[in-house]
Amino acid sequence: MPLYEIETTAHIMIAWAGTQAEAESFAGQHYPEEEILRVTKRPRDVWVVSKRLLGLQDEHPPCDMARECLSRARGDKLHAIRLYMLDTGVDLHAAQRAIESNMSRGW
Repeated sequence: MPLYEIETTAHIMIAWAGTQAEAESFAGQHYPEEEILRVTKRPRDVWVVSKRLLGLQDEHPPCDMARECLSRARGDKLHAIRLYMLDTGVDLHAAQRAIESNMSRGW
């Protein structure tokens, strides 16, 4: 099944879909309030992201908890910070640092 890159007004998604219409449907199901700007069929069946380009260093791996909060908040940074505070018990400053640093890494 081919990989499609689907860009909306706020997200870039990578999804397997049989056709471009299925890829657009996938985006509509997950982010119905966003306009689809571009759908591109990838030339290969793999998507590669450079960790060096994203600034990921071995001593600072991405935080799974922060990424989960961002996912549950559907990319809403403030909501993700609140969820992170509730889930971990950290203060506002620590939660903001965790969420924002993971956002910059392409959560």
